[in-house]
Amino acid sequence: MTQLVADLDVLQQAPSSDQAPLTTPESNTGKKRKLYIESYGCQMNFSDSEIVASIMAESGFDTTDKAEKADLIFLNTCAIRENAEQKIRHRLNHLRGMKNRKPNLVIGVLGCMAERLKTKLLEEEKMVDMVVGPDAYRDLPNLIDKVDEGDKAVNVFLSKEETYGEITPVRLNTNGVTAFISIMRGCDNMCSFCVVPYTRGRERSRDAESIIAEAKDLFSKGYREVTLLGQNVDSYKWSSKEGAEVITFAHLLEMVALVDPDLRVRFSTSHPKDITDEVLYTMKRHANICNYIHLPAQSGNSRILKLMNRTYDREWYMGRVRAIQEILGKDCGISTDMIVGFCSETEEEHQESVDLIREVDYDYGYLFAYSERPNTPAAKKLKDDIPEETKQRRLAEIIKVHRESSLRRNLNHVGKVHRVLVEGTSKRSQEQLFGRNDQNAVVIFDKGNLLKGQYVNVLVTSCTGGTLLGEVVN
Repeated sequence: MTQLVADLDVLQQAPSSDQAPLTTPESNTGKKRKLYIESYGCQMNFSDSEIVASIMAESGFDTTDKAEKADLIFLNTCAIRENAEQKIRHRLNHLRGMKNRKPNLVIGVLGCMAERLKTKLLEEEKMVDMVVGPDAYRDLPNLIDKVDEGDKAVNVFLSKEETYGEITPVRLNTNGVTAFISIMRGCDNMCSFCVVPYTRGRERSRDAESIIAEAKDLFSKGYREVTLLGQNVDSYKWSSKEGAEVITFAHLLEMVALVDPDLRVRFSTSHPKDITDEVLYTMKRHANICNYIHLPAQSGNSRILKLMNRTYDREWYMGRVRAIQEILGKDCGISTDMIVGFCSETEEEHQESVDLIREVDYDYGYLFAYSERPNTPAAKKLKDDIPEETKQRRLAEIIKVHRESSLRRNLNHVGKVHRVLVEGTSKRSQEQLFGRNDQNAVVIFDKGNLLKGQYVNVLVTSCTGGTLLGEVVN
């Protein structure tokens, strides 16, 4: 599977399923056993690993940044594309030798791949001791006890209520500046190509009070940016047991923004059928809600969108783009997901996706060739009839067009001053720092006497297709 991710420094925050996994840092609080987690896939998986680390800390585990030092290894997995699952299988084969040398080592597979394959992982991969789905993490201490007694352990029960709302996550690989807050779990959008509704269950929203409490706690600890996470944040809806005011996503967004004007707020992901003008006007009212929206199109052709069961057509999607640009301005950053080579896609329909990228002029893109996933509606009802070489050619075409769009968007930033939150040292040089502007573009500038967590004004002087370069100004 080939993929384009247009922003390299942002990957310090969370990988896609085709990037290297994020791993646990070292912690030493005197606990007897060590936990090591590798997190693959989306931001939600990374957020889940922080919940798992919190649960395991209460059960007597410190974390380690080296698998060789661990007593317990978890692979928190992604199942959204075949390549993601193959990567996990290769990693399990690599860990086989480690388990042979260290018989008491416990290895568990967590997350979406665990939910999809269930006991097959225990049958196929003899070194796997535990298989745990994304709604069963509270049961981990009991499952580990079962493994310690010499048994295999499985819990892939999908809950209709679980949100882990009251669990305080242990921040992993943190820069101390940015953090994720999970606001909901599961998905009710039955896109024909997607396994998420089957691996993460039905949609349910976390209580608003716990979300605000987490945001306040993060700010008090020095964090200056939070990203609200959900498979479809725009369908967030929660009300108290007393049946008081119903909190929609627009309300929640404003509540988080009001925690402090120096707390930046981002969110992901928005579904084109659900994002409302109310959300856009809320963003406009609050300067600390970043002008950046991830709005996956998946295709530029209405027939293909119908086959994908996306429940909108190209005209509706462009209507939402126009609303974003009219309410928030054309400087608002927009990113997308796009799949090429979906079942029966013609060359003309593919060109409509190419044209959509040009028309919207996306800042960033996550671009994929279609990968059929077992037991999805598309796998059951549609034929994966586009040759792999055609898929790869089409993917190369949209990558080329997207890179041109991304460069154009970055060129628009040159000569302007941007407020940037300093996130850390640039990968390019220890003498430079990086942060992101309002539109989520990575900005590189000289370190000077600046510190992480500060806001600075940066005059952008040049750019590449994925990065802005500039100098700090008063």
